[in-house]
Amino acid sequence: MPIRVQNDLPVREILEKENIFVMDEHRAMHQDIRPIKIGLLNLMPLKEDTELQLLRSLSNTPLQVDVVFVTVSSHQSKNTPTSHLNKFYQKFCEIREEKFDGFIITGAPVEQMPFEEVDYWEELKEIMEWSKTHVTSTLHLCWGAQAGIYYHYGIDKASLDHKVFGIFWHRVLNRKIPLVRGFDDVFLAPHSRHTETPLEAVRKDPRLTILAESEEAGLFLAMAQNGRQIFVMGHPEYDRITLDTEYKRDLSKGLPIEMPRNYYPQDDPENKPLLTWRAAANNLYTNWLNYYVYQVTPYDMIGTPF
Repeated sequence: MPIRVQNDLPVREILEKENIFVMDEHRAMHQDIRPIKIGLLNLMPLKEDTELQLLRSLSNTPLQVDVVFVTVSSHQSKNTPTSHLNKFYQKFCEIREEKFDGFIITGAPVEQMPFEEVDYWEELKEIMEWSKTHVTSTLHLCWGAQAGIYYHYGIDKASLDHKVFGIFWHRVLNRKIPLVRGFDDVFLAPHSRHTETPLEAVRKDPRLTILAESEEAGLFLAMAQNGRQIFVMGHPEYDRITLDTEYKRDLSKGLPIEMPRNYYPQDDPENKPLLTWRAAANNLYTNWLNYYVYQVTPYDMIGTPF
């Protein structure tokens, strides 16, 4: 089944070229089913890239998914045209009375700042509190996962002595939990961060369940509240060339950056990176939508007590 987006969303054409079924608003209105309503709080600077990556990830499911793009009011985006934001995004204050089957909080390039110094931190705290009563399951990604664990469980992030950057192996724990159903014992996923949520601190908190971890990259996947809150420390949604773009961008700026691990064949940046994490990423998003959103959401959410 399709992803439902606004008729003239720019990334729609790219999705259709990839043979991903995208349904426009007119056709969706004439189907006698209730789509799964997903809010996407996009905190990344290159919003159209993130739109494409996450819409692609949400497309591998038999469900009709209606995506609502959300932005904060307390921060002015410098890398996305205002016309795009005004046309395709809603501010949190405009959707706060609505209920969502699922909600995604993305990462953001602010991980080296204390949470309290991020200009939209107060609004993000309000959104995370709101999600407890208005969302069936909230998926937090990378810095969004660090922020969520800090806000909900008081575990702060810690700086690393070197950037975790590349494709890393992870081991599945708690295999009987549906979120990791269908995963191999080990799987690959991208990371790109200077900080971490300490694995041992999460392990000691009985409210949190660790589902996947890495010897090199640390915590990857955790959940709480029986899946009402899910935290992903990496970037499973990344495209084949996302890390390549980040690496060459930093090189061009003269910033200290090591080559991404386990990424380029023969560790040669001139070689095309192998896409080795897409199957696991698709499995993760499909399991989330199926077991933690669709299976537990009532047909009529109005008046639903969370």
